[in-house]
Amino acid sequence: MEQLRKGNPLALIPFGVFIILFIGSGILTGDFYKLPVLVALFAAILVALLMNRKMSFQDKLRHLTEGGGHPDIILMVIIFLLAGAFSSIAEGVGAVDSTVNLGLSILPGNLLIVGLFVIACFISISMGTSVGTIVALAPIGMGIADQTDVNVALTMGAIVSGAMFGDNLSIISDTTIAAVRTQGTEMKDKFKANFFIVLPAAIITAVIFGVITADASTTLQEEHPYDLVKVLPYLGVLIFAVIGVNVIYVLMGGILFAGVVGLSVNEISMMDFVTLLGDGFQSMQNLSLLVILLGGLVELIRRNGGIDFLLNSISRGARTDRGGEFGIAGLVSAVNLSTANNTISIITAGPLAKQISERFEIDSRRSASLLDIFSSSVQGLLPYGAQILSVAGVASISPVAIVPFCFYPILLAVSGILAIMFRFPKFTIKPKS
Repeated sequence: MEQLRKGNPLALIPFGVFIILFIGSGILTGDFYKLPVLVALFAAILVALLMNRKMSFQDKLRHLTEGGGHPDIILMVIIFLLAGAFSSIAEGVGAVDSTVNLGLSILPGNLLIVGLFVIACFISISMGTSVGTIVALAPIGMGIADQTDVNVALTMGAIVSGAMFGDNLSIISDTTIAAVRTQGTEMKDKFKANFFIVLPAAIITAVIFGVITADASTTLQEEHPYDLVKVLPYLGVLIFAVIGVNVIYVLMGGILFAGVVGLSVNEISMMDFVTLLGDGFQSMQNLSLLVILLGGLVELIRRNGGIDFLLNSISRGARTDRGGEFGIAGLVSAVNLSTANNTISIITAGPLAKQISERFEIDSRRSASLLDIFSSSVQGLLPYGAQILSVAGVASISPVAIVPFCFYPILLAVSGILAIMFRFPKFTIKPKS
């Protein structure tokens, strides 16, 4: 195994500035989204540009732009924009409402909470956004809680659990896209590697919800009209992604298909289609800028020796590929706890995780899965994260009260740890050379 350069711990100061500003503002104001993340990131970049006097300012600017303009970064931005456009158009044509109502219409009364969890799983894996799923389902969850004797915190926990399932697996989720692009693997391969780790957690979660709410039998009083045609765009994207079609083709096809469905049922006009397309692009602008600027910051930190220092520090306690995998899991978890955003944590930890995986010969599908699994599990348990804050706001209860009922994120973390310890699924491990 090659000898790593010692690196420079001071090169990590800009990253520390970013974390302190982001978390400090949240602690002081009580709102972790009060300070725009781009402001904190830009402050960190300015600090990085002022460091390392051995390098000219022009060279620093060149490294910043090279990092932000890396082909993988730009491709990630394109995928983000297309994913935003598809989600916007699918929601605009009524695909979300039809999918939710379809599930509620066929659920037996004693499986309402289990069904709510399953619906959240499907909606989030189709939409690619946990927050979007929560916004769509939280009012329905409140209605179910009102018509049953089920604890409202438990109902909200089922929604968060399902939302994090899809967020972790969806091929149009920004977290999945970030994990795949930073590790240099294929979407379908990461999906297959991830699926066998998350499926046991999802099944056990459904069983737990079923056992807890077995006596909460009732029927929903209101009708839930749906249109099967409007569900087809989600099914199409899911099917073509699983069989291995390039994600760019999948998203472009999904956009056109959703538009055709909306036009054919007179749900939208051509002008509405164009407007929704623009709205979808616009919804991803901040995230796209974040990716570009973070890429530049990471490159500056790398040039100053910060990445080498982190690699050396993690490698000191890791002697095997299993140790490297725990290093990746711990790294992304720590960043997620600090930033309360799983996409940011993957984008930030991704480049370092890639170097760890190369050093310990960890399959890129494996490292991408670990990044997504542990960031999603942490995110789904943070009372100051957007997901739990969203459902807590709808339910008018404390975010802390919901956390104990977020069974899936807990079981996902356990499943991820077991996968590292017992090296499953086997096909994701690259043979030693």
